[in-house]
Amino acid sequence: MGRAFVYVIVGGGVAAGYAVHEFVKKGVSPGELCIISEEAVAPYERPALSKGYLLPEAPARIPDFHCCVGSNEERLTPKWYKEHGIELVLGTQVKSVDVKRKTLLTATGETVTYKILIVATGARALKLEEFGVKDSGATNVCYLRDLNDANKLVNVIQSCSGKNAVVIGGGYIGMECAAALVINKIEVNMVFPEAHCMGRLFNPKIAHYYEEFYKSKGVKFTKGTVLTSFDFDDDGKVTAVNLRDGTKLPTDMVVVGIGIRPNTSLFESQLILEKGGIKVNGRMQSSNSSVYAIGDVAAFPVKIVGETRRLEHVDSARKSARHAVNAILDPDKTADFDYLPFFYSRVFTLSWQFYGENTGEVVHFGDFTGHRFGAYWVNMGYLIGSFLEGGTKEEYEAISNATRLRPPIEDLAELERQGLGFAMALSDRPSPSQSLDAGQSGLIIEKPLYAWHTTTGVVLAASLAAFAYWYGKRRRLW
Repeated sequence: MGRAFVYVIVGGGVAAGYAVHEFVKKGVSPGELCIISEEAVAPYERPALSKGYLLPEAPARIPDFHCCVGSNEERLTPKWYKEHGIELVLGTQVKSVDVKRKTLLTATGETVTYKILIVATGARALKLEEFGVKDSGATNVCYLRDLNDANKLVNVIQSCSGKNAVVIGGGYIGMECAAALVINKIEVNMVFPEAHCMGRLFNPKIAHYYEEFYKSKGVKFTKGTVLTSFDFDDDGKVTAVNLRDGTKLPTDMVVVGIGIRPNTSLFESQLILEKGGIKVNGRMQSSNSSVYAIGDVAAFPVKIVGETRRLEHVDSARKSARHAVNAILDPDKTADFDYLPFFYSRVFTLSWQFYGENTGEVVHFGDFTGHRFGAYWVNMGYLIGSFLEGGTKEEYEAISNATRLRPPIEDLAELERQGLGFAMALSDRPSPSQSLDAGQSGLIIEKPLYAWHTTTGVVLAASLAAFAYWYGKRRRLW
C-alpha cells in the first residue's frame, strides 16, 4: 500500500510551513505535495513557545500562531492545506528513507514515493541522560522544543506559582524561560558552566547588562558549574538540584535548555553530513540531487563568512525554506542562497537583534545604564557584526544593512563615537557602491566605484524609489 507525490516534505516545523507556503505561492498543483510530520498539529511558529505561550494572561494558543504569521502573512490552518490540495499527514513518524529509490516508509506501514524530497526534520532537545544525569521521568523536569513540551511546562508552571525553579542552561531557552517563570511569579536560579549568559553570542559587557537586568527581576545566577544529580521525593518529583561544586539548590521544578541535536538519523548512511547536519549547496540541495534540506538540519554555505554553517534560528529556517522551493521550481532564475546570520530575542521589556559575526575587535556604543545600546565587531579592518538593544525597526534595518555591506573601518575610536549613527548614515547612502564621505566620518576609506553625474531631480527620484523598496521589505518579527 502506498502513494506517490511530486514533492514530499519530511518534518513539520517552521521550515516545513514556510516551504509549503512558497510552493503554493509558486502555483503547485493540488495533489502534488505531501507533508509528513510527527507532531499532531500543522506547522507553527516555534518561537511562540518560549514567549507568548508561557504568559499567565492571554497566552498564545494554536491556531493563533500557525505558520506563516511570524512574517506577517496568512495563517496556514489545516483548512488552508485542504483548500490548496496539500496532503497533510500528521502524527506520523517516518521510519526509513531510501534516497536512491526515492521512497520512504512511515510507521503506519505506508510507502510514499517522491520525485523531490525536502528534509525539514529540524532538531531535538538534548537530554540530561546524554550527560549522565538521570531524571527518572520526573513530572517536574521540563524541556521546551515542541508543543507537547510547552503544554507540560505550562502545567508545571501553574502548579508552582510562588515557588522555586532551577533553569539549567544560559542560552536562548534558559534566558527566555527564566523570564517567563518570573512573569509567572516563580523564583528562578539559573545554572550554567560558562562565565556569562548567552556565551556563544554575547561578550562579557553585553552579557553583564542582561544578567544585571535579570537580577533586578529576582533571578539568581550560579555560574561556572554543572548539574550532577537530583534529589527526589517519594512521588518521584525532583526536590533539589545537586551541582558539581557541592551546592544544593532546593526546587519545585526544573527547566532544561542545554542545546539541540539535528535529526539526521534517517540519512546518516545516505547523504553527506557536515557540522552535525545535512550538507547542502547554495540551492539547499544535498549530495543526492533529488534531496534538499532546510532549517536547523541543513548545513549550508554562508557566503558572507565564506564557510559552511548550520544555523539554529527561525529566520534561517524561514528563508532557507523559501530559497529551496525557488531553487526547485525556478532553478535558472535562483542564485545561490546569500544569507546574513541573524538572531533576536524579546524578554521582559527588552528586545535585541544581532547580525553577522561576533569575532574580532568589539566596539560598544550607547547607554549601557539604560535600554538603548549596541556593539560592532570589526575583523581584518572590516565591520562584520552588529548588535542593538532597544532599537526601532528602521535602526535594526540600518545595522543589518551595515553588516551586509561590510564597510572598511579605519578608526575604531571614531566608530565608537558615531555609534548607531554610523549605521544610520551608511543606510542612507543612495547606492551600496557609494560610501560615506571619508573626511566626514573618518571611517570609510573605500572610494566610490563611480562618480555621480546626475541632476537633483534624478537623485531625488532614485532616493524615493529606494525608500519605497526598503519599506516594502519590512516585516514584523514574531
